[in-house]
Amino acid sequence: MTSHKTLKSWTMINSRLPLTSVVLAALVAGCASSGVRNPSGVPVTEMRADERGFVAGTGIESQDIVRVTDKMAREILSIPQIANAQGTPRIVLDPIKNDTRFPINKDIFLTRIRAQLNSKAQGKVLFLARDRMGTLEREQQLKRSGQVTSSSDPNVVEFRGADFFLTGTLQGLPTRTGAGISDYVLYTFQLIDARTSDIIWEGFDEIKKQGLEDAAYR
Repeated sequence: MTSHKTLKSWTMINSRLPLTSVVLAALVAGCASSGVRNPSGVPVTEMRADERGFVAGTGIESQDIVRVTDKMAREILSIPQIANAQGTPRIVLDPIKNDTRFPINKDIFLTRIRAQLNSKAQGKVLFLARDRMGTLEREQQLKRSGQVTSSSDPNVVEFRGADFFLTGTLQGLPTRTGAGISDYVLYTFQLIDARTSDIIWEGFDEIKKQGLEDAAYR
């Protein structure tokens, strides 16, 4: 309990301070006793990845990635080399080339196409984990040396080769005037025969956006 002497001293101090100082002192005292609370702000709006939000620019957005990758996955499944393949074709992802002005994570396109095919292709294609070669090679060495057991072939099956490479290019054409900014983006993807280097399939999508000002992409 606060003593009578303390209350009297506090009252004497308050009488000499401006009202704003008294209010500030009371707020500080309240924070010290009850803990700091985060200020209230604008709540986060949860949206679907294929929706265009109120925070948007003329560049590559999530709804573009969803639309483009869905289209590419459907087209790949429909080509004869995949739909009528004898056995299961193996595909390796080759990094996308980004020739746009946007510093995006370009390989998110191939990652989503792979996820779409793996989840919906029902074993019509298989992807080789070439981006995990270091880990896979260490595992093979451990099995060959007998430090770990192999649940399949005791002689350790070698890595499989690729039948196809899936890659792509992002290209952009920006225009800026006093009226605003415009961006055209062309998305192209190719499935390349690993033995002959033939491009057995190529798909594309494109989009053009205009706005009054640019957005910051990181």
